[in-house]
Amino acid sequence: METAAEHNETDVLTHLRRRPDLESPNLHAVDASDRLILDETTNLLAGSIRGSEVVVIGDNHGALTLGAIARHGLSGVRTHQDRLLGERALHANAERLRLDGFRSHGLTPELVAGARVVLMQLPRSLDALDEIAGLIAENADPDVVVVAGGRVKHMTPAMNEVLGRYFGTVQARLARQKSRVLLASTPRPRFERPEQRWPQKREHADLGITVYAHGGAFAGTGIDIGTRALLQHLDKIPTDITSAVDLGCGTGVLAVELARANGALTVTATDESAAAVASARATVAANGLDGRVVVVRGDGAEAVPDASADVVLLNPPFHVGAAVHDGVARTLFAEAARVLKPGGELWAVWNSHLRYRPALERVVGPTRQVSRDPKFTVTVSTKRDQVPPS
Repeated sequence: METAAEHNETDVLTHLRRRPDLESPNLHAVDASDRLILDETTNLLAGSIRGSEVVVIGDNHGALTLGAIARHGLSGVRTHQDRLLGERALHANAERLRLDGFRSHGLTPELVAGARVVLMQLPRSLDALDEIAGLIAENADPDVVVVAGGRVKHMTPAMNEVLGRYFGTVQARLARQKSRVLLASTPRPRFERPEQRWPQKREHADLGITVYAHGGAFAGTGIDIGTRALLQHLDKIPTDITSAVDLGCGTGVLAVELARANGALTVTATDESAAAVASARATVAANGLDGRVVVVRGDGAEAVPDASADVVLLNPPFHVGAAVHDGVARTLFAEAARVLKPGGELWAVWNSHLRYRPALERVVGPTRQVSRDPKFTVTVSTKRDQVPPS
């Protein structure tokens, strides 16, 4: 690959694309907060900082990582992205632009060990921010500076408070183009900051299940009401099945409960979120189901062969960021149809106002309603032999 010095940073940011369609000129992967974070780090990165001392967290599609590499000629930058599609976009954009100089990591001490500069897109979840801030304070260089930015409409004073638990100095910079940056520095001594508490653990006596959750996992150690609605009907799933998929597994509650209800069953639990996958693996282990529930990080059910599953469980998200959007659910319906055997069943729970039944009928097959209330609908869709094109 070419070196960063051969690239103009403006050109790099202009040509970044999002997944899955990297060739579309309309899918821009850079916003004002990316540019503001990069501008705020200019002086920090212009001195004697080595690339191996720079960490990027939450980079949506590669703008922070590749922008910093192109602007400062860095090599050895460490990155972490919770979303798999964002991670793949970073790598695909780097390949398209012939840039190198970074390596992806999990959210582990190795990610931030000895770091002196951290560029970060602020997560929406305060728990996710708490886990990240604690990890940095515990493992980074004592002189580390965290440059954390986002869109003003998504930022709250509570984010300053979370950073303040772990850093002695937290400064809000002036807003620009509806974006703002928080600078955090001077990690607090260990005795002044909270003990690292991730993943968290909760016992649910009503279900007899232990749930673990990292900060970025949806619903945390709780069990969201949509999942509970589907759990009420797991005893109606045929008991002679041998393979099942928990699609978008979150912390793994559905996969664990289905496996416990059927001793001959192997469940594949899959999610795009690194936090969800780490949480689900801990939940599976805590409930003694290692080997019977296999947790994988993937885009939809990409790790599952076609026509291989007797049952798919699905509690699809209905938000993309802060916006209500049904595109993710419809994509997951198609994934379920692909992996189900003919005659296999998709058990889905969804927000009643979204009226997914016609889509399920079209994409998967005949669909019947199991239960419905003003909030949630549970349906069973039977995979037909031939699914018409959508």
